Amino acid sequence: MNRFPIWKYLLIALVLITATIYTLPNFFGETPAVQISSTRQSTPVDTALMARIETTLKQQGIAPLGIFLDGTSLKVRFKDPDTQIKARDAIQQALGDTYIIALNLLPASPEWLTRLHANPMFLGLDLRGGVHFLLEVDMKAAVEKTMERYAGDVRRELKAAKIRYGAIKRLGDTTLEVQLRDAETLKAAADKLARTLPSVTFTSNDANFRLTLTLKPEEITRIQSDAVKQNITTLHNRVNELGVAEPVIQQAGPSRIVVQLPGVQDTAKAKDILGRTATLQVRMVEDDQGKVAEALAGNTPAGYELLDEATSRGTSKILLKKDVELTGDNINSAQPGFDQNGGASVDIGLDSTGAEIFRTLTAENIGKRMAMVLVEKNRSEVVTAPVIRSEIGGGRVQISGSMNPAEANDVALLLRAGSLAAPMNIIEERTIGPSLGKENIEKGFHSTLWGFAAIAVFMAIYYGVFGVISVISLAANLFMLVALLSMLQATLTLPGIAAIALTLGMAIDANVLINERIREELRNGVPPQSAIQAGYGHAWATILDSNVTTLIAGLALLIFGSGPVRGFAVVHCLGIMTSMFSAVLVSRAVVNLWYGRRRRLTSVSIGQVWKPENK
Repeated sequence: MNRFPIWKYLLIALVLITATIYTLPNFFGETPAVQISSTRQSTPVDTALMARIETTLKQQGIAPLGIFLDGTSLKVRFKDPDTQIKARDAIQQALGDTYIIALNLLPASPEWLTRLHANPMFLGLDLRGGVHFLLEVDMKAAVEKTMERYAGDVRRELKAAKIRYGAIKRLGDTTLEVQLRDAETLKAAADKLARTLPSVTFTSNDANFRLTLTLKPEEITRIQSDAVKQNITTLHNRVNELGVAEPVIQQAGPSRIVVQLPGVQDTAKAKDILGRTATLQVRMVEDDQGKVAEALAGNTPAGYELLDEATSRGTSKILLKKDVELTGDNINSAQPGFDQNGGASVDIGLDSTGAEIFRTLTAENIGKRMAMVLVEKNRSEVVTAPVIRSEIGGGRVQISGSMNPAEANDVALLLRAGSLAAPMNIIEERTIGPSLGKENIEKGFHSTLWGFAAIAVFMAIYYGVFGVISVISLAANLFMLVALLSMLQATLTLPGIAAIALTLGMAIDANVLINERIREELRNGVPPQSAIQAGYGHAWATILDSNVTTLIAGLALLIFGSGPVRGFAVVHCLGIMTSMFSAVLVSRAVVNLWYGRRRRLTSVSIGQVWKPENK
């Protein structure tokens, strides 16, 4: 008799039940939805907003299939795309620009599966459709921007040290040349700048009293690397407006960024979102009540602009002078913090040029208000407008007032990540339509289905009952693999489907090894029960060796590959582990259930067994 410990049966049952639960969501499809998220942490997405949305939809005669809060966003389901678009327009009109309203697709899984966190796999660009961009960061512009900042730093530092200098010229992309009066000022300038600009090397020309500043190679590398990283961060913030569930934004080489937006078909809008620029301006507030009243009446005085200021109490109008005192190019950092009274604040770091401008501005306007304005897509928004209490020098600025920690975090985010560090050029663009994505899914599904069917027919004919048992273990392997991908929320692509098909072939190969080993034992005259036990035991070493070597190759693809190669490698490595479990444990459990408890087993259905005497 062949008996299996009860704990192994329980383990297999638990694994198969779990695999079935987490595989099911992939068969229910998706429903059209509208996703509402806030542009700021200080603007909450809560039950009050949910009630407002429900009222708006009811007034428009739109009946949603469901509405619920999901983290920091609100999602509303609809029966068809036409209702979805109509609802999007109604919600956008009701909420305005305070919230991001995006079209989305949500899994149509039953609620009990959702409560178990059983979600379907994400579909990649080639299966769902969308847009693909390959962007190249203008590294020369990033270095030029830094050199312009260094030129301003040199002027400010020499002026502050009262060192007289002549022209400051750019020599090439990474070098500045400063003309000094004599050897004494040359030495003083070199000593002063060496202390404040450690990222450059200095060369003195004593004959014509010129000081040359050249960026160090490691500093150039850092500037370029930081430009790519900041652009990636900014792009992540921007694609949220497109409502993309699983965007792919990653570095590809030293200067390129790959952006894939599954489900987005509007290429023009995607380009606008990715390529737009945002700038920060510091402007003075006009508090003359006569001019304010005139502007509110619709007659804005010349040289002024009336803008909206968002506060915790709502939106109010504020009158600003059009003259720009300082721009965001002079901001090095912006972090949320707390002032000396424990209130929320934003701590800003300025370069030397910005620090000097800000010191002069605050010294001349004590008691007045200055506004920080974010200009994006030809729309200006006042981020904050504090009162100047005293002269602020040193390049460290703290903004505080009637803001809470969430608002402080929003302001810091807008100040430091509102714009791109360097321009980008689109060097490759592809659009994949939803119909092509659907066709790819169908082809991938049918290829896997027909491959499974062909294997099942062959195994049943060639190995009889043992072939059917092998097919059962193969189906269990497929369920476990899909369940693992769903639990990990992996993104399935065409290479992933190819890896699933490959996994089926590898998994059945293990069962072929087991069946042939059992046949060999039977040919040698071993009783059926002993042949089954010996077949599984002796085949295990071969199965382990072959799968480990294949797993090593898969891990190499995972470590050194990128993009579709990594997607293939993930499915491939997971498939190896599930195939070993199903081929050895699941098939052995089914064999023991079928044959194991028979005391006088005289034969087994494993196809034709040719014995030596029959030859």
